[in-house]
This record gives sequence, C-alpha cells and structure tokens, in this order.
Amino acid sequence: MSKRGNWNSRIGFILAASGSAVGLGNIWRFPYTAGKNGGAAFLLIYLAAILVIALPVLLAEAALGRATGRNPVGAFKAIAPRGLWKGVGYLGVATGFMILSYYAVIAGWTLGYFVKAVRGEFSRLAAAGTDAATASRQAFESFGASPWLQISLLVVFLGLTVFVVSRGVSGGIERWSKLLMPMLLGLLFLLMIRSLTLDGAARGLEFYLKPDFSAIRPSVIIAAMGQAFFSLSLGMGTMITYGSYVEKGENLPASAGWIAFCDTLIAVMAGFIIFPAVFSQGMNPAEGPGLVFNILPVIFAKIPLGQLFGALFFLLLAIAALTSTISVLEVPVAYFIDERSWPRRKAAWIVGGICLVMGVPAALSQGSVGFLSELPLVKMDFLSLWDLIWGNLSLSIGALFIALFVGWVWKSGNALLEITRGSERFRLAFFWVIAIRYVAPALILVILLSKIL
Repeated sequence: MSKRGNWNSRIGFILAASGSAVGLGNIWRFPYTAGKNGGAAFLLIYLAAILVIALPVLLAEAALGRATGRNPVGAFKAIAPRGLWKGVGYLGVATGFMILSYYAVIAGWTLGYFVKAVRGEFSRLAAAGTDAATASRQAFESFGASPWLQISLLVVFLGLTVFVVSRGVSGGIERWSKLLMPMLLGLLFLLMIRSLTLDGAARGLEFYLKPDFSAIRPSVIIAAMGQAFFSLSLGMGTMITYGSYVEKGENLPASAGWIAFCDTLIAVMAGFIIFPAVFSQGMNPAEGPGLVFNILPVIFAKIPLGQLFGALFFLLLAIAALTSTISVLEVPVAYFIDERSWPRRKAAWIVGGICLVMGVPAALSQGSVGFLSELPLVKMDFLSLWDLIWGNLSLSIGALFIALFVGWVWKSGNALLEITRGSERFRLAFFWVIAIRYVAPALILVILLSKIL
C-alpha cells in the first residue's frame, strides 16, 4: 500500500464516497427545499438533474483523481502543469477549509439537539399548546445564543472528524464509513416506517408524490438543479481525492452509479420521513431552513414515542453530518500529504485546528455576538454569508471549471480511457461526453448566475 493509502475494497469506496455525498444537504436541506418548491414537481426535476448534471461531473472527478493519483491541486498540475488550471485545485482546497469551518457548526447543532431529545426537553413544547411552534423557535434562538455551548459543540464535532481522518484511508475513513453508513440507512428506515404510520400521513405522501405541474416555474427548476448538484459534494475536489485512492481495476461507472443512487435514495427517504410527519400535525412544509430544528421538535413532542424517535432522528442527522465532514477535511489533508509531504496525523490535526479557529465567528453568529448576527453591508449573519460564498458560489465555480477541464483540456477521449479502465463497456459514453462538454457546464452556469443575480 502506498503512503497515501488506498481503499481496501470497492464497497469501501462506494460507502465512503456515498457518505461524503450524504449529509445535512440530504436530510436537512432537501426536505425544506422540496417543501418550498412544490413537493412532487420538485422531486421529478431533482431526479432528472442528478442524471443530467451531477452524475457526469461525479464520474469526471473520480476519473481525474484515479488517473493522476493526486489531490485536486496535484491532479490539475499533472495534466496541465503550465497555466492557471491548478488554481481550480487550490480553490477546491480553500473551499474545503472554509466549508468545514461553518458546516461543523451546523453539525454541532445536531449533537446538541440529540442531547435535548434524550433529556426529554421536546416534551415541554407539548405543554405550550397552540404556541408550541413559537416556543420551539425561541428555544432554538436561546440555543444558538449560548457562545460556550456553540463553541463546545464545534470542538466536539471537529474532534470526531479529525480523529477519523487521522487514522488513514482504509483504517479510518473506510472503516468508519462501513460502520456509519449502514447505521444511517437503518435509522432512516425505522424513522420512515414510523412517519408513514402517523394519522394524516397520506396528505404528506400526496404532496410528495403527486406532482402539480402548474407549480413548475424557472425558480423551481433552478432550485432542483442546485440541490442535485450540491447533494453529491461536487466542485471542491472531494471526488477527485477519493477517486485517487481507487485501484486501477475498479469499475468507475458502476461505482459512480452506486454513489449517486445511495445519495439520491437517502434524500428521497428523508422526504418520506419529513412530509408525512409535517402534514400529520397540520404544519407548513414550506417552513424553510427552520423545518428540522424548529418544527420537527414540536412534532416529536406530540406523537407517541416522540422522545425515542426524536433522539433517533437527530442521531441520524449527526451521523450524516459526520460522514460529510470527514470527506471535506480529507481534501486539504490530502493536499498537505501530497504536496508538502506532511504525515497524515500532523496534517489532520493542524487543518482541523485551523478550521476550529475559522469556525468561531460562524459559531458566534447565531445570536452570541451582535455584529456577526447581522453583518452591516450584506444584512445576513456570518454563517449564512459563508454558506453563500463557499457552499454555493465557490462550489459552482469549481464544478464549472472541472467540467470544462475534463471535457476540453484533458479531453473527453482521454477521460473515457480512464473511465473504461476496469470496466467491460461504458454504454453511456456518448451521452457522458455530451453532458460533460456541453450540458453540465451550461446548466451549472445557470445555477451560478442565479446565485449572483
């Protein structure tokens, strides 16, 4: 085994890469985005966008990583040593730093709410009666305004992430992915069965599965494309890095297909948990980002065995967040291992420490520090601003240039040689070339412009 490490098995790569894709974006962001954009109509466009945009870029990233055996910076340097293309790799590494710094704050909330559920704190909301939703929002505001609690949760979550990554590719990331991903799927299934058996769940299923095509507007299409794109962790080189640990004999198209399938399955299952529960209590599915932390605690307070299922749900969120933070940390760690010859443990702990320092403003921006809670020029809190810059704009720019690089600089023909290595036949080669050279760049540009304009 090389000093960089490799996956010990194909299933290890699939589970680790699926864990990278599966995160808060699937279980927190997907349901509220679908709820705001028409439910079933949004779901249909989302599924189409996975096939047309996300899967081609995912396969391009994995092929680029395996062909070069390097991190994002090293991959671009290996194929285009002159010119500015390696800047796309540096953008990916920087994006990994920045996303981890604030994503770990939100991930910490899942741990905090897991503890709240275990302690039975949601049951107090039931006593509030018709004001339960207001009481839940006030509880979340109080939770976010506690500086030491927010920083403590950030430290714990980053510590867990660094521990796993520092153990290596097969001994850390792959081993823990094989444990965490089956746990995540098991919890999802249990919660889905419970939600589907609630009184009034049928109204939620109708909203989620019976499309109202009159609700389809350009904003809904853009939102669905954006969700499909961000759902698979594309644009910062995560799949380049994970692809670099794949053996040459592995079937890349099949692995990429399984990764996209697992990621999409978990997002769809999250909808089967959220919407029946929301409609069973007569609540609004278009609540927005507060759906999980403001509305679901009220639901768990009212349904039978709500304390148990509330704890399981936020444990599920925490596991999903951890599988994502592991992959985000691995991007800059791989850079320092490859390009700076740092030992893995040194790279993991130093990068984790830097992300902790950079994460403090985001942790304090939910009510602890006034000017961070509403920045003067942009009129939003620091965490939301960082998410807009790094979680939206930077990822879109990175994915756009990755698609252009693979399709036009590395050349789609060379990429196909790598993609078909280890596979008997790539039946969709023609469609992949069209997608990576023309369709994906055009649609990603539309998503990017929608964020700017």
